[in-house]
Amino acid sequence: MIRVVATGTFDILHPGHLWYLEQSAALGDELFVIVARDVNIRHKPKPVIPEQQRRAMVGALHPVSRAVLGDSSDMYRPIREIKPDIITLGCNQHFDVSRLRKTLQDQGIAAQVVRISEYTDSAFTSSRDIVREIIRRANQPDMQKPDNSWHNEGDHQ
Repeated sequence: MIRVVATGTFDILHPGHLWYLEQSAALGDELFVIVARDVNIRHKPKPVIPEQQRRAMVGALHPVSRAVLGDSSDMYRPIREIKPDIITLGCNQHFDVSRLRKTLQDQGIAAQVVRISEYTDSAFTSSRDIVREIIRRANQPDMQKPDNSWHNEGDHQ
């Protein structure tokens, strides 16, 4: 049985996340996903979605066998516990693959590292870009006033 590990923040789920997880799952029999802890995220803004909710959402996705939160002090602990055959990296994860392989070897983790290609069939494959677009649209004049026309006439709460 080939065990694969994927990692990430998974703040606002989008088609790029699903692509990454589907491609990762296709490499093995089980896909474990390690969801980054809020305290460990330093390379980008803190997530909007709380870590437990991010873990639950990722765990509910079809390709995922099990989703766990990362360790707040030792990022390699969950990997040592899961014992993967393959670790996948997303196209925008900023890891130097050769340095990661060396670190994994030093940690006693004998896993192959595979970089997953970018998903290009959607305009929104970045949580950061989605947030920017929400802000842009919220600042448009026609977005200032909510449209309640979908309510039925007798629907008054």
